[in-house]
Amino acid sequence: MRELVLKMSMSLDGFVAAPRAESNWMFRGGSPDSMAWVLDVVAGAGVHAFGRKTFETISGFWPTAPGPIAEPMNRIPKVVFTTQREFDPRTVAVPDPGSPAAATWTGARVAAGLLEAEVAALKQELDGYVLAQGGTGFGRSLVRAGLVDEYRLAVLPVVLGSGDGVFARLPDELDLHLVSSEAFAGGALGLVYRPTSR
Repeated sequence: MRELVLKMSMSLDGFVAAPRAESNWMFRGGSPDSMAWVLDVVAGAGVHAFGRKTFETISGFWPTAPGPIAEPMNRIPKVVFTTQREFDPRTVAVPDPGSPAAATWTGARVAAGLLEAEVAALKQELDGYVLAQGGTGFGRSLVRAGLVDEYRLAVLPVVLGSGDGVFARLPDELDLHLVSSEAFAGGALGLVYRPTSR
């Protein structure tokens, strides 16, 4: 049975979404070694899982995006978690709609049932882990439901002071153990944690 990995970039004070939408804070501290870490996380997935809002936003970017991360982002199958049962990925705006890269976005599976049941079904499949990448609400729902087997967190060298986080308003404390940590040249950290119950 494969696992669910939650990948998030976060500020030093634990926020994954800034109060100002136009902020470029997620790109601070980037360096070749941190990009290699992200590429390794993204490329190891068997399927990419997104919340609907994030999916609609990033599907307009990745099919024609430059750089090495674009290849696994476009090649690996997608699943969209949504409460809107009528959502159809074929209706999202993608650049170069006839390209193979765009087809993995418009051909994404839709998971509109109960979160726990949908994740359990994905975990029964083979080939790589389920990589949940966003958005904030979707990530928080996975954390609250205890569905995350591993956290891969890119902690960036910036303090936001306020914002939103996947660990906000948890019903109880969440104990984790550190699997690995890596300090990158640009000041970011790559941290891998697993729940102590796993």
